[in-house]
Amino acid sequence: MIGILPKSLTVNGVEYSIRSDFRVALLIFEAYSDPELNEYEQAEICLKCLYENPHDIPKSDISDALKKAIWFLDGGDMPKSKSSDKKMLDWSQDESIIFPAVNKVAGYETRTVEYLHWWSFLGLFNEIGEGLFSTVMSIRSKKSKGKKLEKWEQDFYQEHKEMVDIKTRYSDEEQFQIDKLNDLLG
Repeated sequence: MIGILPKSLTVNGVEYSIRSDFRVALLIFEAYSDPELNEYEQAEICLKCLYENPHDIPKSDISDALKKAIWFLDGGDMPKSKSSDKKMLDWSQDESIIFPAVNKVAGYETRTVEYLHWWSFLGLFNEIGEGLFSTVMSIRSKKSKGKKLEKWEQDFYQEHKEMVDIKTRYSDEEQFQIDKLNDLLG
């Protein structure tokens, strides 16, 4: 049906209620970017966060439930742009520039509303126009493709490197090893 925002997903012919608020999607993305979690744990968190009663899903349908979850998180049948292998967005790192841009499109503070469907949030996100967020995304895109930055972009990048460069998140063990190596190298 046109214009309907799903609040359930059909898995192997059975309809399961989901938590469709944007905060749930962002929580799931946080799990998928957590270096401390393996793929199984990430998938488990996705199912437990998104489906209201994940324990009702038969084990034989878990794979289909995950595929439907990914479909939902990707915005359903929304046209997808060609993506590069390079990560262009980090929902956690970019939070401070994402929400002001989304709020500008929405005309209100999205984080204070009790409920906002994930697809509605995505729609707002996709309509972000000129501003800090689009500048950062443009510079990241150019850098990932090896394109030359304009002079003002070079200046912006030099002043805001911390904001533009996506930081690699390491597990505690990886960070321990890096710190140990750095200590040895002086």
